[in-house]
Amino acid sequence: MTSAIIIIFCSLLLIAYIFDLTFSKTSIPSVILLLGLGFFMKQIVLFMEISLPDFSGVLSITGSLGLILIVLEGSLELELNRSKFSLIKKSFIGALLSMFVLAFILAGIFHFFGNYSFRDCLTNAIPFCVVSSAIAIPSVKNLRPYEKEFIIYESSLSDIFSVLFFNFVAQNSSIGLHSFGNFGGQLLIMVAVSFVATIALSYLLNNIEHQIKFVPIILLVILIYQISVLYHLPSLIFVMILGLFLGNLNELQHFKWIEKLRPKELDKEVQRFKGLTIEAAFLIRAIFFLFFGYTMETAEILNTTTLIWAVGIASIIYIFRDIQLRLSKLPVKSLLFVSPRGLITILLFLSIEPLRRIPEVNKALITQVILLTTLAMMVSLIVARKKKMPETVVKDKPLAKVSPDGI
Repeated sequence: MTSAIIIIFCSLLLIAYIFDLTFSKTSIPSVILLLGLGFFMKQIVLFMEISLPDFSGVLSITGSLGLILIVLEGSLELELNRSKFSLIKKSFIGALLSMFVLAFILAGIFHFFGNYSFRDCLTNAIPFCVVSSAIAIPSVKNLRPYEKEFIIYESSLSDIFSVLFFNFVAQNSSIGLHSFGNFGGQLLIMVAVSFVATIALSYLLNNIEHQIKFVPIILLVILIYQISVLYHLPSLIFVMILGLFLGNLNELQHFKWIEKLRPKELDKEVQRFKGLTIEAAFLIRAIFFLFFGYTMETAEILNTTTLIWAVGIASIIYIFRDIQLRLSKLPVKSLLFVSPRGLITILLFLSIEPLRRIPEVNKALITQVILLTTLAMMVSLIVARKKKMPETVVKDKPLAKVSPDGI
């Protein structure tokens, strides 16, 4: 039985890798195929009447690890320089503004139809406001560089802002000057801790001579994150600062104290560390969506009651995104539907205390919104890819007419 489980598990992860490889040819996001694969495995298990343990607890663990690695991976990709300022500003405003506006619109709708407390409605609305970097970033490989960079910035910042906003609302029974003061104090403490931890980890990264050096660094990142969570600190700030620092050493070389870290040598180690982070993030992401697909029920996917809510929420997301892109003077056709919900939406939903959950927001609704937004992105990417193909054919035609003699 143990051998069978290992064989099946390895096979599923290899299939997940194939899904990732074939994306450039099919434009089908791997998350859709992973959810389908996990769901298909569940049907086989039920048909063969195989008894397996409940995997729902695995989602929280892999989700937390995935959150850390995905934010770290995304922040390592972000470039902070003057040439990127305009793009960073648009991404920052877009991620922050869309999160707040969507959260309050959806909370208002939940409050109007269910007459629940506005705080509970807001807590349940925030998970729908996250642009999933776990799905968006791997899916925009075929977009133009400027559009791709915007999605990387926007989705990474959306992850961070949404988690911070969710924790702020969930941890404060009443919102006022006192709660904002506490949050500001926690933010300052976390920034100070992040600065010290980042310098220490950078020093270790550049000075550990043992053949095993990157795994301990990642474990320390996870450890610092979780300890910060225990003290209700905005721990994602640390992950973001670490990634931004390591990913932008060239931009920081004018600071004299950076020279003590030997930035040129450190940058070589960072590139290797970045590679490991990308692979670890892929592994955790694949495991998470496979297990989530496995836990999905047919009744949840085909639930007509929640489907009405799901279509309504997706429509609100795209209406506001259209307005946001036009105001930011960004290409609407290319980016409108690149706004999927995913891993952090699930993770935040699972983090809602049972007493704070409202009946309208359940696993069926979460599943349907994720599927709708991901499918919409998939269709838009396939259409965009097909539009580019005739241009390639036209460019290739003159080459075919040229003879070997060049006449």
